[in-house]
Amino acid sequence: MLSYTAMSMSKPRIAVIGAGLIGLSAAVCISETIPTCSVTIISDEFTPNTTSDVAAGMLIPHTYPGTPIYQQKQWFKETFDYLFAINNSSEAPSAGISLVSGWQIFKTSSSAELPFWSDIVLGFRAMTEMELKKFPQYRFGQAFTTLKCDCPSYLLWLEKRLKGNGGEVHAKRIANLWDLQNNYDIVVNCTGIGSRQLIGDLKIYPVRGQVLKVHAPWLNHFIRDGDGLSYIYPGIHNVTLGGTREKGSWNLSPDPNISKDIFDKCCALEPSLQKAQDIKVRVGLRPSRLAVRLQKEILVQGEKKLPVVHNYGHGSGGFSMHWGTAKEAARLVGECIATLQDSLSKAKL
Repeated sequence: MLSYTAMSMSKPRIAVIGAGLIGLSAAVCISETIPTCSVTIISDEFTPNTTSDVAAGMLIPHTYPGTPIYQQKQWFKETFDYLFAINNSSEAPSAGISLVSGWQIFKTSSSAELPFWSDIVLGFRAMTEMELKKFPQYRFGQAFTTLKCDCPSYLLWLEKRLKGNGGEVHAKRIANLWDLQNNYDIVVNCTGIGSRQLIGDLKIYPVRGQVLKVHAPWLNHFIRDGDGLSYIYPGIHNVTLGGTREKGSWNLSPDPNISKDIFDKCCALEPSLQKAQDIKVRVGLRPSRLAVRLQKEILVQGEKKLPVVHNYGHGSGGFSMHWGTAKEAARLVGECIATLQDSLSKAKL
């Protein structure tokens, strides 16, 4: 007969693998939703060395072709509402959460569809003729206010919150999920691109992103080309200039030619950037999939079972969707706990 690890009925042990945005948010959400369990994050990389630290942290969703739009909208709304509440609290500075207004601009009006998230961000509207005069090469634009998460501030804030809830953080590389079976009842896989090697998911692939982080404190408004390849995102500590989307590239080395191209394109959108200082180059690999993998799976090895909740493959949309997917991951963990407790109860009969 197949058997689970003997679980403490009073305190299920949850291991979350991965300490980027998705892993930390899932761990915090689980610890708050199911306070009776113990939550431990295990990872070999922590901020400021995660993929999340390279990202701009803007809440502007990217569409997943394999995920229903209604689901994406729910995840985005839950994330926006969660961060908006933080922004309206005294925690906003330490969490690195800020409101930022700006423009998404298009060279042709026909390419500017009404996005599914237009009624979630604040004040979404078409740009005025006067606003468009700032961008003479563009014919149409959308203005709105959204939220931005600055890293490493937000990741450090999440980690502090997890520890405040009694959670633990361990630095260790996990090569096989079964290595956790003796010490944990449920594993939550938030390893992003690492899932390709860890569990053999060949549906996940890297999309290389190279960005510049610059000091330009006079910039307050974001500017995003509708194609998503050129953008200027002001944050609390720096301004992120981008960017690239190189599907299938594993190269983490900065390319100086790409850096020059990014800088030149962003200066064309905002000429004052020519005065920017302290320019740093960052490269990250977006963990991309046609659809976010958010589901539970029971691994079987001989007579043993290991419940796993997968939460990875957010690609360019991690910050926009992270709290919504964390809530779903926590719900799935709750289902796994109920199954384990039911199994243990039956075993005692």
